[in-house]
Amino acid sequence: MRQAAVLDVGCHSALLTVVRRSKDGVLEPVLSHKVRLGLHHSLGPEGQLRRSGVRTVQEAVAEVVAAHPRLRLPEVFAFATSVIRDAPNCDDVIERVADTTGVQLRVLPGEEEARLAYAAARRWAGPVDGPLLVLDIGGGTVEIASGTDARPRTVHSLPLGARTVTRKHLSGGTAASAKQLAEVRRELRRYLGTVAGLPRAEPDGAVLACSKTFTQLARLAAGRDKRGRTPERLTLPALREAIPLLAATTPGSRDKLPGISAHRAGQSLAGALVAEALMEACEARSVTICPWSTREGLLLERLGAPSEN
Repeated sequence: MRQAAVLDVGCHSALLTVVRRSKDGVLEPVLSHKVRLGLHHSLGPEGQLRRSGVRTVQEAVAEVVAAHPRLRLPEVFAFATSVIRDAPNCDDVIERVADTTGVQLRVLPGEEEARLAYAAARRWAGPVDGPLLVLDIGGGTVEIASGTDARPRTVHSLPLGARTVTRKHLSGGTAASAKQLAEVRRELRRYLGTVAGLPRAEPDGAVLACSKTFTQLARLAAGRDKRGRTPERLTLPALREAIPLLAATTPGSRDKLPGISAHRAGQSLAGALVAEALMEACEARSVTICPWSTREGLLLERLGAPSEN
């Protein structure tokens, strides 16, 4: 059996994932090691990662490497997401991590992340008849991809991630008034209205929503059941009903709401507003929640697995 390993260093965690492909093509987990991060607390005014944040990344990567000494580092695809990729001191962060851990973090362009998310979502969904639209809300950016084949026809990466919108429009993760909330909604709609070639959901197609943002919003909109299962779908009307609840709750109390985790609570309102504007702009009345995204796309490609069953 072939194995593939990916180390994903993002805003909220450093996650090592190792999978293998069995003879019948099934992807089987081998190990998973997560170290919790909070890099949004270490960002300077221009988005640079402060020294405390750099040390946190170094320590997290070192912990993962030390915990799994049998892993061959050259065979691990280690990459950093937008919180590091878009930082003005990105090159310095990568150099410091490499010097102390031996791990060379790579950065993927947003359009490449969108392509990989599309490949992962298509494989997760199985054979798809008709067009596929994939939406992925990250912390720094939003990735959008669409197509009818194994490779997407269109890809977009937009600076509308939940962390980005929080820092720019919702200081402290809250809206000071109903007027401000309405202004943020208008600004998001205006921006998306200027994006050339933005794909639309098609009547005979599928719309898959990747990312923890969509997953948590689906749980909030439906209310998590006693077994903690994630609802399969999120509808635009249900999302709109959930937004006032987030707006009326302080970030420190949002983790008491169904589905909202403490480390994402501060940017959950922005994530909901972005999801609403994105679904409107792409004319998607509902989305199917997909647990796979860029990381799984990388694992599939490194295993040489086809993008469809």
